[in-house]
Amino acid sequence: MSQRRGIHVDQSELLCTKGCGFYGNTAWQGLCSKCWREENQREKQRQIQEDWALAERLQREEEEAYATRHQRAQSQPAITPFNKFEERKTKEKSSKVNTVTKFFTPSTKTPPKKDTGAADAQSTPSSSSSASRQPIPHSDRATREFIDFLKSVKSGREIFKQCRAFTEDMVYKRDMGADELSEWVQDFYQNLSDRLQNQFKGSTEHVERVMDEVEKYMMTRLYTEVFCPETTDDEKKDLAIQKRIRDLHWVTIEMLCVPVDEEIPEVSDSVVKAITDIIEMDSKQVPKDKLACITRCSKHIFNAIKVSKKEAASADDFLPTLIYIVLKANPPRLQSNIQYITRFCNPSRLMTGEDGYYFTNLCCAVAFIEKLDGQSLNMSSEEFELYMSGQASPNWPRPTAASASSADGAALTQVHSSLDLLTGLGERQERVVEKARQLESDLIDWTDEVEQKVQSALESFPLDTQSTTTNAAGGTTTPAAAASSAIDSENVENELLPPPLQPQVFAG
Repeated sequence: MSQRRGIHVDQSELLCTKGCGFYGNTAWQGLCSKCWREENQREKQRQIQEDWALAERLQREEEEAYATRHQRAQSQPAITPFNKFEERKTKEKSSKVNTVTKFFTPSTKTPPKKDTGAADAQSTPSSSSSASRQPIPHSDRATREFIDFLKSVKSGREIFKQCRAFTEDMVYKRDMGADELSEWVQDFYQNLSDRLQNQFKGSTEHVERVMDEVEKYMMTRLYTEVFCPETTDDEKKDLAIQKRIRDLHWVTIEMLCVPVDEEIPEVSDSVVKAITDIIEMDSKQVPKDKLACITRCSKHIFNAIKVSKKEAASADDFLPTLIYIVLKANPPRLQSNIQYITRFCNPSRLMTGEDGYYFTNLCCAVAFIEKLDGQSLNMSSEEFELYMSGQASPNWPRPTAASASSADGAALTQVHSSLDLLTGLGERQERVVEKARQLESDLIDWTDEVEQKVQSALESFPLDTQSTTTNAAGGTTTPAAAASSAIDSENVENELLPPPLQPQVFAG
């Protein structure tokens, strides 16, 4: 158990923290879809009540302020133009108060009316806009398959009209936040499911079939609008988890205590299939199809464990192996796919069944990878940081005295000596660069010093320069004056010349 202390997850931890018995989700703070929606509804209701109280308080303040101004106006002489102006001002203020009141009024019945009425009224332009943004072949095929399925369903025409109107209306909501889009879709799922339950007299299997087709039709048409929307940081999270997995490339199967023997051909084949399935998840558009890839991947993992251990796999063996598969696969857009499934999948599928169980384990595996540290792998934090920075690797064994005599030992010794030599060369290069920078700084200082001395000399001998110029112009320079001028020039030149540079020998 000490080897698994960083990976073991009790199965009760996968369930909703409210204790309802359904599977929870890390994106919903450990709650299931049902409890998360109820929590959100309570929070929104509380926010509406606070906003309503604020609106009432603002309205009372406006009324009190208006009453005060009205009393002051009555105490002053009446002026007809001003009274008309005050009357117009009063109407404007009352209009503003009514607008604020309406803004904060709960409007629980507004969205359904907008879905059924406004969407039908705008069906023609919405269809063209949606078609221009959606992949034509996938959208058309999904529409034909949905229509063919609904031909055998009672009130299928009405279901198709509602789904089409909703998807066309969703195109105009692309600028909304991802959580708001998710809430719209989940509300539509819930309302339609409740109506189908009443229609089919509690036939759960029939309702689930219809809801699966509804999800397939809607999300195929809305995929480009709601997958990794620009209003979220899903893409940033994708890049972060990809880099994290790349940095963890050194993690071995032994460190995770994975009970899988890849030397067995059947086990190796199951591992490859599991990696393929988890990567294929990104190519699917419907949440149900993405979940199917996760389920197939998980079943291949269970098969690999079963063949390796020659006994049935346990839940404690599954999670470490799933983490190992994710590390080896590094699936593209992993966080975006998880968020997409969480936001737009039929909630009942995530709350129960094998799809919900495997998806919850995948969320746990990703959370574990994000928080992975040395203690989770039974190593010191210093060793963990060395591996993460690339300064060391568990795949770089130090040669022993016995192996050094062999050819492999000699090769390893040569490799390590070469690495040590490269390290020494790097240090010498740093010292040379430092000396070169110092020399450059000295030359700059010397140049500044020479310029100052030249300027000082020119300022110290202005008369000699003028006398020499006059003598040269008049032609009356005597030999003694010329000799004296030459001696002075030589002294100045000797004073200005820098000392001879001594050769420097760099250490190393």
